[in-house]
Amino acid sequence: MPDATRPLPILLLAAGASSRMRGGDKLMEMVMGAPCVHTMAARACATGHAVYVTLPNADHPRSHALQGLDVHKVFVPDASAGMSRSLQKGIAALPADHMGAMILPVDMPDITTEDMAEMLSAFQTHPCDAFQASTQDGQPGHPTILGPALTRQVGTLAGDKGAASLIKAAQDVKMHPLNGKRARLDLDTPEDWAAWRGD
Repeated sequence: MPDATRPLPILLLAAGASSRMRGGDKLMEMVMGAPCVHTMAARACATGHAVYVTLPNADHPRSHALQGLDVHKVFVPDASAGMSRSLQKGIAALPADHMGAMILPVDMPDITTEDMAEMLSAFQTHPCDAFQASTQDGQPGHPTILGPALTRQVGTLAGDKGAASLIKAAQDVKMHPLNGKRARLDLDTPEDWAAWRGD
């Protein structure tokens, strides 16, 4: 039987440079009346699972935007080395006895608390190497839950690569369809945000 008492934390990736925003910060765009990073962290906290957030540094506006939320901040001063560095620092901060970790980039404001909670519950009942959200037509996306076999391999990643290569090589991967295309809707540019808001 799966051990549901072991930690299954959520790791939010928020240490990137927003390089495609032409001077703006996509994670400080307003979502539901608060900066995106705050709204997404609040949604994660509402699942009842521990939440870890990678951030550039303690003085960054994203860090201040998390005020009032019960999250673990993980600072990644060398985040310019790519997403792999944020993943590595974030995974290293998790409890050693975790049964897995949900990974979610913060620039995906259509992902809901219910999406996260549903996936976390399903993984606790039926653990696997990787449990990945998809669109309704089967395109893989986010969030993704990595089991311990894969979190132990995160240290092998380099550059601006996420865990896709680990998932591709894994033996036991399950998909979880989310409504619409929100599993793949990430907002990287001012135009993306304007279209999402309906400007």
